[in-house]
Amino acid sequence: MASRVKLVFLCLTLCLLFSSVAIGQDSHESDRSAPAAEIERVPSKFVPNLIRVTSGVYSGGLPEGEAAFRELADLGIKTIVSVDGMKPDVETARRFGLRYVHLPHGYDGISDSRSREIAKAIRDLPGPLLVHCHHGKHRSPTAAAVACVLVGSLDAKHSESVLKMAGTSPHYLGLYQVAKDARRLSQEELDAVQVEFREVAEVPPLTETMVAMEHHWGHLQAIEKSQFQSPASHPDLVPAHEALLLRELYAEMLRSDETATASDAFKTWLKDGEALVRRYEQELDLLAKNNDSAMVLAKLKQSSQAIQANCQGCHRQFRDVPQR
Repeated sequence: MASRVKLVFLCLTLCLLFSSVAIGQDSHESDRSAPAAEIERVPSKFVPNLIRVTSGVYSGGLPEGEAAFRELADLGIKTIVSVDGMKPDVETARRFGLRYVHLPHGYDGISDSRSREIAKAIRDLPGPLLVHCHHGKHRSPTAAAVACVLVGSLDAKHSESVLKMAGTSPHYLGLYQVAKDARRLSQEELDAVQVEFREVAEVPPLTETMVAMEHHWGHLQAIEKSQFQSPASHPDLVPAHEALLLRELYAEMLRSDETATASDAFKTWLKDGEALVRRYEQELDLLAKNNDSAMVLAKLKQSSQAIQANCQGCHRQFRDVPQR
């Protein structure tokens, strides 16, 4: 009887031992498939909104000028993935030993194929990598977070944290949705992705025009911060010239074949926007003639807010909604 009790006790002990080993193995596997989040803001003088998503992937805004590319090279960046529609500055990047890859996407989300292409770039190209858009607030943090989840270097539960740290607007429903839905891919699935990593991708004319509009509007916002004068840090920006270029882009968009087949509502947004920029130009002209006019400055600020509201309203209706 005593020997039987000892045998049962021994069996139970062995079962508990093997169970603890198995639990330890499961825990270890879980740790490998769900890396700890390393999301943190990185101080930067020349790259807007720079964030470390994982040890090998950063998100940020457009690097402009040699100082920005030098800073990236000093940080150890080897590859830059642009998800912006603007043509990348390939030549300057090359001078600092950086490779550019252009994989643009919109504000309404990221297609499954484009998400996989960005993920494959992160997995296969020399790192660390920077994923950037124009401001580094909306498209690039989403692309970086989604791609890192797909390759398994970021736990899916942390993907939305990347967007929130970057300041991604909650109005970009498609971007938050694709981050929420991201799931890890197998190595076989990533191996099957067919992609040609080009330095400059072809962008539809309408998208290219919108990118240029965003670029000049960013210049005008910098001018506004300097009381509608050329900023000391960017003296080449002439207020009247930037406003003229923006208005011409509105006119170009209204003449385009793509707009001709668009809805009347879209055309109305554009016509209203062009009229607002024209008024803005007139007020800049008045300010140039009398730069002490508090009344003109007040009108310019109101016009700036109206242009911004026009852009945001059009974007909410036609650009930022999730893909269908």
